[in-house]
Amino acid sequence: MSKDARQEKNINLFDTKIDRTNTGSTKWDKYEGKDVLPMWVADTDFRIPEPVIEALHQRVDHGVFGYTHPPKALTDTIVNRMAELYQWNVEPDWIVYLPGLVCGLNIAARALCDADDTIMIPTPIYPPFASSAKLAGKPTYKVPTKLEHGRWLVDLDAAKADLPANTGLLQFCNPLNPGGTVYRKEELEEVLLFAQQNDLVICSDEIHCDLILDKALKHIPLASLSRDAEQRTVTLMAPSKTFNIAGLGASFAIIPNESLRTAFRREKMGIVPHVSLLAYTAAQASYQYGQAWLDEQLVYLALNRDLVQQTIDRIPGLALQHIEATYLAWIDCKDLPVKNPCLFFEKAGVGLSPGIEFGDRNFVRLNFGCTKKQLMLALQRMEDAINAL
Repeated sequence: MSKDARQEKNINLFDTKIDRTNTGSTKWDKYEGKDVLPMWVADTDFRIPEPVIEALHQRVDHGVFGYTHPPKALTDTIVNRMAELYQWNVEPDWIVYLPGLVCGLNIAARALCDADDTIMIPTPIYPPFASSAKLAGKPTYKVPTKLEHGRWLVDLDAAKADLPANTGLLQFCNPLNPGGTVYRKEELEEVLLFAQQNDLVICSDEIHCDLILDKALKHIPLASLSRDAEQRTVTLMAPSKTFNIAGLGASFAIIPNESLRTAFRREKMGIVPHVSLLAYTAAQASYQYGQAWLDEQLVYLALNRDLVQQTIDRIPGLALQHIEATYLAWIDCKDLPVKNPCLFFEKAGVGLSPGIEFGDRNFVRLNFGCTKKQLMLALQRMEDAINAL
């Protein structure tokens, strides 16, 4: 298929508007009855791969939904996926299934370090990083992310200067949310060295690992770097962001270290519910049959990313660094003459995620996992609102 034909296929597939109103959508119900485009919470508006829908229909048609257990086929698929994509040899019993990645962050905050330990988190960062430590009753050490050659990276030099002696856990995020940075091997090796020098366990949120928009880049699981990295790292992954099945709740942790795995399982026991039968079904079908759909989605998202970048670059008062991964734009509004940029844009008819929730009130996060038509309308509303100041 030619490049032009492939691009046309992507446009036809992902330009189809799916009406999500009156469907119990968290994203769309927030602004019910208002002329506000929801561009905030991180799910897309795309119809999931047809083979996944077919697999769910087949399971529903069976008609029985009793207690279930992790299917061996899914475990084998994940093991094979890690080997094929990352040359990482994962053992089946290292995999711990979860009904959501946020569960994993919260379990990690409780299980992977001592009761009086401090948890190190980058900032700005996905809000559950901070809330997981707070809910566990543990203090956080917030290390800033720095802008280096147009990419957001954890400032390890800043951390070296004043890291609390009792820090036991590093909550890491790759690709970075927000910011969209894909960490290179040498950068991950620096993170690992820092963890070794400070005797830290690492919980690595890698949920966006399949959403690399720059073809020249490749995701590298931190745990795959070495035996030591493997033994000190809990890796969190899921098909949910990749295939837009977050509402079904299928995630997993990969924990090679037996003592960490035992502690993690013990903490979730009797509190965290099991993954549902339909979630397992969707996860298996997504990984097994969804690659062609994913390839097409990545092309479409990259085009949307470029549109966002081109538009933000011409709007006075806004700035945006290049997004290497995710469908989330971290927009700098510090030069915008308004006190609350998120509220400002909401009044203009665009609902964004407020930067303060991530740790920086000068930013907003925009979800461009939507049709190009909706994205263009949202960007136009933002530009018109700023030009009217």
